[in-house]
Amino acid sequence: MTSSVVSARALVQSSRVPFLLLPPMCVLLGLATAWHGSPQPDAQVLAWVLVGALLAHISVNLLNEYLDFRSGLDLLTQRTPFSGGSGSLPEQPNAARVVLWGGVVTLLATAAVGLYLTFLSGWWLLPIGVLGLLLVAFYTQPINRMPWLCLISPGLGFGVLMVLGTHYALAASVNALVIVASLVPFFMVNNLLLLNQFPDVRADEQVGRRHLAIASGMAVATRVYLVMTLCVPALLLLGIAFNVWSVWILLALLPWSLTLISWRAAQQWGEDIGQHPQAMAMNVMATLLTPLVMALVIMLLPS
Repeated sequence: MTSSVVSARALVQSSRVPFLLLPPMCVLLGLATAWHGSPQPDAQVLAWVLVGALLAHISVNLLNEYLDFRSGLDLLTQRTPFSGGSGSLPEQPNAARVVLWGGVVTLLATAAVGLYLTFLSGWWLLPIGVLGLLLVAFYTQPINRMPWLCLISPGLGFGVLMVLGTHYALAASVNALVIVASLVPFFMVNNLLLLNQFPDVRADEQVGRRHLAIASGMAVATRVYLVMTLCVPALLLLGIAFNVWSVWILLALLPWSLTLISWRAAQQWGEDIGQHPQAMAMNVMATLLTPLVMALVIMLLPS
């Protein structure tokens, strides 16, 4: 196999393609809230928003893979379908520089798309984009050494910034609907990354990471998971009470309920949850399907 083929393979594997469904779900939710106020969003702007969101996710994945390889973390973790990295660089170490440059190039491309969207939609999009770029660039180091910032960074990036950014790019305004809606993926994506850290807690500690499960222990991290997941039905009910959306939004609790199974598994197995991938898979499914159902309800069954 030629070096170029090996590098291309490592680049694709390190991009974690199967996990790139999350940005479209967050963009769809932002589209739904914008659609609610103006049912004719600009298709060209929407396409660029989706491209930027995917580039940002690919960039953070590539940079994370490279930095975890350089720190030695990839050699310490026991990989599961949802944690421990892709394993591409330990298998193909000569491709490390390609993965690094892939992360840098996609980060720059994300910035370029963001600037173009700012030109199209207004300068209020700029601070959203800048904060998003900072989260991508610094998530693995140093954010992963700051327990509470590490906890909320994933939800801030995918939930608040991606949903708000999509809405603003399409509607050139922000309202109560999108603010409340963006908080749902905020809590759920935080929990997605939190639970995925459980199997790697020992390895992460050895390379200097200090996320919540390390700093406060598994019991506290499990309780935080429960609190954050219970914030989702609370937000949905709050939105109904203030006429933000219709009662049909409660349909989103069907996929959300899978998080309770994941929480129970985390409580029971702790850092050994990686040996029960079905519990982690339910957490992933809930995080993808809950904003999808919300988006469909907001677009098809408005209040």
